[in-house]
Amino acid sequence: MKEFWTGQRLLVVAPHADDEAYGCAGTIAKAKAMGGDVFVIVGSVGNLQHYNQGQPTVTGETRTEEVRASMELLGVDGYEILYTETDRHLRLDAVPQRDLIRLLERDAAYAIDKVRPTVILLPAPSFNQDHRALFQAGFAACRPHARRQKPFVNHVLSCDAVQLGWREMPFRPDVYVDISEYLDVKLQALSCHRSQLRPDPDLGSLENVERLARLRGAEIGVSAAEAFECHRVVL
Repeated sequence: MKEFWTGQRLLVVAPHADDEAYGCAGTIAKAKAMGGDVFVIVGSVGNLQHYNQGQPTVTGETRTEEVRASMELLGVDGYEILYTETDRHLRLDAVPQRDLIRLLERDAAYAIDKVRPTVILLPAPSFNQDHRALFQAGFAACRPHARRQKPFVNHVLSCDAVQLGWREMPFRPDVYVDISEYLDVKLQALSCHRSQLRPDPDLGSLENVERLARLRGAEIGVSAAEAFECHRVVL
């Protein structure tokens, strides 16, 4: 329902700049259009040499500017990058889990304690070690507790992504968000991450992202959707 997002406070945990666009940019756009608040925590950016032969190094400054453009396009209420040092980028699994949990719970600018989200979107664990590390930290940060102790997140979900066909267990979505009106915004947000775009038929191409959104939409009888795995819903 469109009305669901009115008054909701959505916190998105994205391991890297562009993961917010791949996973839930349509949902972010819909939540904002419906009157919700949206905050984004990006795990890390840094200098990166792509695997492709001859590709130039993409700098952390470029990635930072790309995420800024994506966040501005989506109109989020606030965002931050936890680590900007290159020696942390793609190495979040080397950060003590306790430290990542504390950042998401308390210490980050948009931590759960400060934002008090009603909905949190986590990265689904995959072959990428940073995605696994932030999922585990976010899942722990949302562990059950008495509501008088600290903010309780009623809706805990993890995002679909184009690479999730290659993991130990299939991604099994059980929550869908109709983004038929916001698919173009999703693709525009992903296009902000210009250094990461690849030509079709690459898995992460714009064309493939649209194909996945159309497929998820067909699964619920609409033009386009984003899908999620549900870990907790409190009504």
